[in-house]
Amino acid sequence: MPPLLIPPLVKFAFGALGAGAVVAWVVKEVRRVNHELDRVKAGAALDPATRDALPTLRRDPRTGDWRVM
Repeated sequence: MPPLLIPPLVKFAFGALGAGAVVAWVVKEVRRVNHELDRVKAGAALDPATRDALPTLRRDPRTGDWRVM
């Protein structure tokens, strides 16, 4: 079987098409992830009264250990 000869211009065109497809996919994924992060940020905002009711970590002054208070 003779070797398949592909002209350099065709190789370059295939490479450019592949690179363009990869860039388009990366842009789509970045936009999807950013949209999801924005949605989570908007929903995670707690009002101050609810936040004060949640337990927090505080350092025990006697032992120096962190405890839920």
